[in-house]
Amino acid sequence: MLTRRLIVCLDVQEGRVVKGVNFTGLRDVGDPVALAMRYEAEGADEIVFLDISATAEGRATLLDVAHRTAERLFIPLTIGGGIRTVEEMGAALRGGADKVAVNSAAVKDPALITRGAERFGSQCVVASIDARWDGARYEVVVAGGRTPTGLEAIGWARECSARGAGEILLTSIDRDGRRDGYDLALTRAVTAAVDVPVIASGGAGSAAHVCEAIAEGGADAALVAGILHDGVTTVRALKAAMREGALPVREVAA
Repeated sequence: MLTRRLIVCLDVQEGRVVKGVNFTGLRDVGDPVALAMRYEAEGADEIVFLDISATAEGRATLLDVAHRTAERLFIPLTIGGGIRTVEEMGAALRGGADKVAVNSAAVKDPALITRGAERFGSQCVVASIDARWDGARYEVVVAGGRTPTGLEAIGWARECSARGAGEILLTSIDRDGRRDGYDLALTRAVTAAVDVPVIASGGAGSAAHVCEAIAEGGADAALVAGILHDGVTTVRALKAAMREGALPVREVAA
């Protein structure tokens, strides 16, 4: 079995890391560079920076933060949030990112994924999908979960993969920040539909949830945020639990 990853997400707004519930009620939790370095030292496999302000000024701030972080970080860094063109993808990659996540812009122009994959390689392009259960199906939503798109999430994940996305970052808006576990039904449906790695996101409240996302949901990686920022647990403790659950993980230095 391939090594499973623990990925830490840092939502960045105006140069600071923030966290909320269901994408609302945001609060300041720290400096992104310091937090990224701390989580790397604890054993995080990757870091994701998401610009949740998605304005031109916000992107410029995020790129500056990412550049300063990348100079000191040795694990992969993904940047996302408000990236709308191949040129903006290139700016993020030149600024130090290893991967770029696209969401709303890809929904508006699915060929953006194809162009990005052709220019930079599929390994650099992450399709970020925010999904919400509407009572009948999982629907793709954008603009921080506020705007429904009419797209069915599993079909959209399949299209993103076919267009060249190297990974799917799958977030359950219903579970985001609630700490009652990932949406395993959603995760299983998407992992069964695509042949690229899927990162489960939204709902991590414990090490057991992380292990479930991989062992039961079929995810290749689990993304965590609030439980680390608030000191509920640590990267090191989560990786230990993954190992105890017979999930192959990268060793953490003592």
